[in-house]
Amino acid sequence: MRSSLFARGNVMGIGRRRTAVIAGVVAGAVLAAGTVLWATDSGPFRASYCWGAWQQDSGPSFLGDEALEKSGSKRRATESAAPSPARPRGTCTVSVASEMADDDSDGSLSFREAVTLEYGTAPAGVKERRDWLARYFHGSASPLPDGLDGLVAADRGLLVLPRACDDDGEPTVVTIRGEGSGDGHLGKVAMPFTIGTRAEVLGMLLDAANTGMEKAGCAPSHPLRSSSPIVTVAEDDERAGTPLCRIPGMTFDYGDGSRYEQQVGAVTDRLQTCSVVWETLRMPDEPSAQYVMASGTRLADLFRVLPEGSAQGLVRRQCGGRPTVFYGHVEAGLQDRGRPSDRRVFERFVESVEQRIGCGSGEDA
Repeated sequence: MRSSLFARGNVMGIGRRRTAVIAGVVAGAVLAAGTVLWATDSGPFRASYCWGAWQQDSGPSFLGDEALEKSGSKRRATESAAPSPARPRGTCTVSVASEMADDDSDGSLSFREAVTLEYGTAPAGVKERRDWLARYFHGSASPLPDGLDGLVAADRGLLVLPRACDDDGEPTVVTIRGEGSGDGHLGKVAMPFTIGTRAEVLGMLLDAANTGMEKAGCAPSHPLRSSSPIVTVAEDDERAGTPLCRIPGMTFDYGDGSRYEQQVGAVTDRLQTCSVVWETLRMPDEPSAQYVMASGTRLADLFRVLPEGSAQGLVRRQCGGRPTVFYGHVEAGLQDRGRPSDRRVFERFVESVEQRIGCGSGEDA
């Protein structure tokens, strides 16, 4: 009997070792590819996401049980390899998918809400950098408090990390953005999705930044923290009119049947933003025009790759002893509709804001 049990134990031990070896090989192959797929929220343990930055049932409702109350809801995460000293960049997406019956067809409606985290430098190309700036320097975003360099809204956030984390001279940035969509008999439709309150999104941003810096080997002696109130944006979207951005002299001819809407952001000494979008059904709102004043070295450095000059929509000043950029960009739909010209509209923005914040002689920095 003893030999029989011993033999059975050997077989079971070999089986366990074989399973462990196979699992290790599979895990190694996935890690070598740089991407890890996690099917989470399916076991008894508290799930974590994005290299451990976020945990189930922490922060906004998107990470809690409330997000899984819809029919057939599942939360999953897809993440790249974590940032490291040799490769200080990474991306991660946490999504919640659900389905429900479609009353107008025999099929079903599927919905997806997702939060994407990115750690690394901003895109290097001029067009790609403009698109990136339009997404995060949006008029709905508020400047971060407590000396942090960045912006936050209910559906997006950006934080420039300390200089010790720069990658080849470029600032390393942590960004998060929320996106929602529905798919049914009418096709795929972009849907609004709010990650959480500004304070909750800032908490996620700081957790992601501190985790990323630790793994990349550039974390400061004390983690980044914030406890002060966030300056909120007083107004919701409104129909774009004249003057644009509530600044006299910023005038556009929008044409008949215009569906342009503007979002005027918080007006502070460190940041002033205004975004114009063309409202399009079943598609994400695309930026049509954008105006930004950003003061402080770390924020100003994010505009460094763009061509400078009034004709290019980018000028630099010294305002209150801080490097300050003034940026304006108009997409194809509104180009050449500025009155008397697109360039003059941008110059009027610069004149108004630099007078408000005190930029001295107005000479380029």
